[in-house]
Amino acid sequence: MPFANFKVPAGTVSAEDKRRIVERTTDLYAEIYGERARANTVVLIDEVADGGWGFGGNVLTAAMLNGDA
Repeated sequence: MPFANFKVPAGTVSAEDKRRIVERTTDLYAEIYGERARANTVVLIDEVADGGWGFGGNVLTAAMLNGDA
């Protein structure tokens, strides 16, 4: 079963964004593995607490991603 796990900063994606992520990811797996994969594709979107992740040795926040900091 195809499986994708997205980790996003909490509060940075809307319900509509999440719907689009699930639909597009499912479409991609179906394109790669064939339509038989569509019904079995699992997409998980985890919202990580603000400041709960980093890149390049720096803790990142939603404000930094939005250009507010």
